[in-house]
Amino acid sequence: MGLEAVYTMDTERIGTEDWAELQRNLESTIPVYDRINRFATLGQDKRWRKMVRSRLPKEGHILEVGCGPGTFAEMIPSRELTCLDPIPAMLSVAEKRVNSKRARPAIFIEGTAEEMPFEDESFESVCSLFSFRDWYDKRAGLGEVLRVLKPGAKMVIVDPAKMNRIHGFFGWLWMRVWVGAYARIICGVKDHPWKWLTKTYVTFGTTRDYVRMMEEVGFVKVRAKVVFPGMATIWEGSKPEEGKGCCSNC
Repeated sequence: MGLEAVYTMDTERIGTEDWAELQRNLESTIPVYDRINRFATLGQDKRWRKMVRSRLPKEGHILEVGCGPGTFAEMIPSRELTCLDPIPAMLSVAEKRVNSKRARPAIFIEGTAEEMPFEDESFESVCSLFSFRDWYDKRAGLGEVLRVLKPGAKMVIVDPAKMNRIHGFFGWLWMRVWVGAYARIICGVKDHPWKWLTKTYVTFGTTRDYVRMMEEVGFVKVRAKVVFPGMATIWEGSKPEEGKGCCSNC
């Protein structure tokens, strides 16, 4: 494996070494994950999660890819739910947090978006909240989502895409200065894990980049809504119905 594959971090993928370090830093965020996210988003992250919830179908099995410590899963206690995450410590925290409030336990499985341990056409909907930018191969992960969705089923993503380079620059300042200062205080160390989240923000693409990628992978009815410039975009796309093609006009 070449150095580029090991250390690459761009709009489509993260190199193996960088991704491994990112996972270690994400695990370190667990104790203060929700607290710093609320600060970073000026308290808007809960509203954005509600917007994702409102876009999911009212019935059927939901897969959340990159569930983290269970912040969103906790918001859908009555739904049939499977949560996927590559970090065992995240899953442990999420399972205790979520299933303590559910009559029907959610299922928690260790795995990555790029190699999902599920049969074809297993889910009525898939969602990913503030996790998509951390997938090590976003195009491959979207292909896996398409595989495990039932025909006509929907995927919903929310993440802080940039509208353009200007938004990206101000977003970088926000993450590095405002969020970074707060993270240093809360974490009590200068070398805090949110530095890595700033790195993934910088290399994450624009809203249009991922509309195009979803269409190229095979999603139809793809659309995006910028709900807060530079901080939150919601993407939606569906798997084609059986017997229909993969073009937007089908």
